[in-house]
Amino acid sequence: MKINVKRLAAMVALTVAAFTASAKDLLITDYGAKADGRTDNTASIQKAIDECSTKGGGKVIVPGGEFLSRGLSLRNNVNLHLYAGAKISAIANGAKYPSLVFADEVQNVSVTGQGTLFGNGGKFPIGEEAAGRPYILYFKNCKNVLVEDVHLLHSAAWTLRLFGSEHVMVRGVSIYSHANFNNDGIDIDGKDIIITGCNIDSGDDAICLKNEDPSKRVTENISITNCIAASNCNLIKMGTGSIGGFKNISISNCTLRRATESPFHKWAEKADHFIDQEITGISGIALEVVDGGALDQVTISNITMTGVQTPILMRLGSRKNPTGSFRNVIISNITATCHSRMSSMIAGVEGFDVQNVTLRDIMVNSVGGGTRQDADRKVPEKDQEYPENRMFGWTLPASGLFIRHASNIHIDNFQVRLANPDVRPALYLDDVKQLKATNIKVDGNYITDRSVYKANAVNCSINP
Repeated sequence: MKINVKRLAAMVALTVAAFTASAKDLLITDYGAKADGRTDNTASIQKAIDECSTKGGGKVIVPGGEFLSRGLSLRNNVNLHLYAGAKISAIANGAKYPSLVFADEVQNVSVTGQGTLFGNGGKFPIGEEAAGRPYILYFKNCKNVLVEDVHLLHSAAWTLRLFGSEHVMVRGVSIYSHANFNNDGIDIDGKDIIITGCNIDSGDDAICLKNEDPSKRVTENISITNCIAASNCNLIKMGTGSIGGFKNISISNCTLRRATESPFHKWAEKADHFIDQEITGISGIALEVVDGGALDQVTISNITMTGVQTPILMRLGSRKNPTGSFRNVIISNITATCHSRMSSMIAGVEGFDVQNVTLRDIMVNSVGGGTRQDADRKVPEKDQEYPENRMFGWTLPASGLFIRHASNIHIDNFQVRLANPDVRPALYLDDVKQLKATNIKVDGNYITDRSVYKANAVNCSINP
C-alpha cells in the first residue's frame, strides 16, 4: 500500500481546521490565568479548554508570557494555540501527571503556534527508572491530530508521544530536550501519520517508531520527511517495542547529526577509546524487531548523517514473545560519517533470517582502525538481549557491513572510506543465503587480503 502523503496531509489539516473556522477564540487570561511566574494556572487554562469544547470547539489562545501549569487535558475540537513569546511551564513540586498537555481518546485536536511548552525536566526526579516524570505532549488513542510550529523544551521523559493515534500530522515542530534520562524526541505508535519539517535535538532517540499495544495492532502508513535529527542515542529507530510490528513506512530526505550536548552519556569513556568523539549518536538508522511482531515494507532514502557510531543497524531478535519477522526493506542514497569501530550490521537469529533487504548507494566515511584481533573475534549471538549496536561488543569483524542469519540480500555500490589502517574485510558473512553484492569499494589504508569473509555462505555472489 503506497502512502499518499499529500492526500493524508490535506485531510488532517482540513479536518482539524474545520472546527475552528467559525468558532470564537478564547483567551486564557480571561479565565484568570496569570503570567507572573508563581500562579498555578492549571484550573484557569483547563476551564478555557473545557468551555471551548462544550461550545462546539475553537481556539484557546495562550498570549505572551510564562504561565505555570500542571497537566492539562485537551478536549474534542480544541486548538491550543500559543502566540510567539507564550510559554506554558510544567510545575514540578511533587506533582504527578502523565503529560504537560494530554489528549486521551479525543478527536479534532491541535497544538499550534510559535510559543513554547517547557517540560522543566531537570526539576523532576532524575534517572532512567525515576517515576513520576511526565511527557510534554501525549496523544493517546486520538484521531485527527495536528501539532504545528510549537517549541518543545526539556521534557522530564519522552517529549512528544503518539500512542494508538491515527490521522496525525506533526509539522515544523522544534524539540530540544536534554534535561533528564529517556528524553526521546518523537515516539510514534499508530497509523496514517506524517512527520515533516521538524528539528529535533534530544538526549535519547530522536525519532522512534514503536508498537507496544497488547492488542497487536500494527504501526503502519507512516511518512517521515525533511527533518533534522540530533541525538546521543539512535537518530531514527524502529523498536524496541514491536509487539504488533511496523508496515508501510517511508523515511526520506533527513539530515542526522550528533546532539548539541550530552549531560548523561559519555560514550568515549565506555568504549575503551574505540569512539573518537565524546558526544555521538549510537546508530543513525536502527531497525529492531525483538519483541515479536513483523517489520515489512520499509523504505529509507536520501539520508546524510554524521556524529554516529554505527550508520545502519538491523536486528531481529527474541527478547520478548516469540521471534517475529523482518523483511522487505530498501535503504538507498545514504552518506554517513561514523566515529567508532562498529560497522553497520544485519543480524537475525539462528533459524530466523532477516529477509529481502536491499542496500543501494551507501557511502561510509569510517574511522577505521580495525585490528587483527577485531577481524578474528567470534561474535556472540545474544538472542535475548536488548538490541543496540554495542550488544555484540565495541568492535565487529567487518569494516563496512557485518551480516549474519540473513537471506536474499542485495547490495549495490557500497563504499567505505577509511581514515586509519584497517585489517578487517569490508563484508563479513555468516549464515547468509542468496546474497548478491556489486560495486563494493574500500578506499584508504586497507591492509587485508580478504575483502569478503564468508562463513557458511550459500549462493552468495560478490563482484567488487
